[in-house]
Amino acid sequence: MRQAPSGFPKDFLWGGAIAANQAEGAWDADGKGPSMADIEILPEVYSRKQVVGFKHTKEDIEKALADKEGYYPRRGAIDFYHTYKEDLALMAEMGFTCFRTSFAWTRIFPTGVENEPNEAGLRFYDDMLDEMLKLGMEPVMTITHYEMPLHLVTKYNGFLGKETVDAYVKFSRTLFDRYHDKVKYWILLNQVNCLGGWGEFSSLGLMEGYTQNDVYQAVHNQFVAEALATKYAHETYPELKIGMMLGDDTRYPRTCKPEDVFAATQINQMNQYFFSDVSVRGEYPGYALRFFKDNNISFEITAEEEKLLRENTVDFVSFSYYFTQTAAAKTDADTASAASPLEATANPYIEKSIWGWGIDPLGFRNSLNLYWDRYQKPIFIAENGLGALDEVVDGKVHDDYRIAYLEGNIKAMKEAVKDGVDVFGYASWGPIDIISCSQGEMSKRYGYIYVDLDDRGNGTGERLRKDSFYWYKNVIATNGEEL
Repeated sequence: MRQAPSGFPKDFLWGGAIAANQAEGAWDADGKGPSMADIEILPEVYSRKQVVGFKHTKEDIEKALADKEGYYPRRGAIDFYHTYKEDLALMAEMGFTCFRTSFAWTRIFPTGVENEPNEAGLRFYDDMLDEMLKLGMEPVMTITHYEMPLHLVTKYNGFLGKETVDAYVKFSRTLFDRYHDKVKYWILLNQVNCLGGWGEFSSLGLMEGYTQNDVYQAVHNQFVAEALATKYAHETYPELKIGMMLGDDTRYPRTCKPEDVFAATQINQMNQYFFSDVSVRGEYPGYALRFFKDNNISFEITAEEEKLLRENTVDFVSFSYYFTQTAAAKTDADTASAASPLEATANPYIEKSIWGWGIDPLGFRNSLNLYWDRYQKPIFIAENGLGALDEVVDGKVHDDYRIAYLEGNIKAMKEAVKDGVDVFGYASWGPIDIISCSQGEMSKRYGYIYVDLDDRGNGTGERLRKDSFYWYKNVIATNGEEL
């Protein structure tokens, strides 16, 4: 009889993940155009409320681009554009065998509609990828991570316009053609299911005034764009591995009351499995068709597009994991269509981070098993980490809380491997302190490497190894045996 694995495979990929818009800075250098990330402002009165992805108008965007007074943290970030060699060297010191980041779309196509790419942008990624490969890191590249050109937003309302589909396909083909001999693993789009009032702008590029019909038309157009990119990659470079990515949002039922159990099932279906079912299985599932019918949602899908989705499914599944929530049956019509605030879905049986995120290692193992049972496709962990308020004391950062969080999650992942789940890599978020996605701050830190910058970009930019740096180095050296 085939034996259950005893631990991580010898070729398991260990590393970390960042996003171009949260790390690179240099927002207008070497021909780069403005992206949606470049207009997200840090509020003058900081309140730890989400500042990314709120509804925007065209006027809001134009005002942000013209603003000379406000502080836009992603425009400078941690200057990875100029420091990537030194930063990658620190990650190599930890023993990274993979590194995930994204291509800044507007470095290569400043507005998205150019006929020819910006060579300076392409050369930057040539150099960065060459450095990663020289240091022994397998690149895992996200084609776009909340980095849509603003021109596509204001001109075509993001993925609501078929023109944005064309622009994405052109962009992805350019990347495949240029980097197919450097990059084996590709993630089509970051966290495609993160909607619920947040990703409608950040992911889909929809401006204020959209309807639910618009949201699902844009989601469908995004599916089509992913399938067209996958088709080109598989036909032109069959050695490439193409993956889709979810933001894991698995809900537990609040109680064992049957209505709560089914409420959790429905939310899990439409908040996450819907997105992976289409990309992995190649068709719209029945529960989604029922949801659209019950909520009077309609949008255009052609027979040709259905065939395209069916014939061009992905090779692997990737997801980010941070926390779990609960769900309870409600009478309001929005229960199954949108995520509830974290505090409203808190789990009394688990601890929470200072940001209210439930710390739940067993939930990680649970999600891994559920995705594997559902798809039987290899899994890559694209993000997993703890945001915290780190303090430098006598030149050191003692982040035992981060070590405890990651230790619990890596142990849970190891148990999932023993369960038979095919996990081939783990990229923790983020190995170096970068700009927070949701708050636009530096004080919410995830890294093993401290960056001396505050929320307004003041500081030396000096890099400092935290205690977790040395801990993760040993985890990698022992292939997860010593935690």
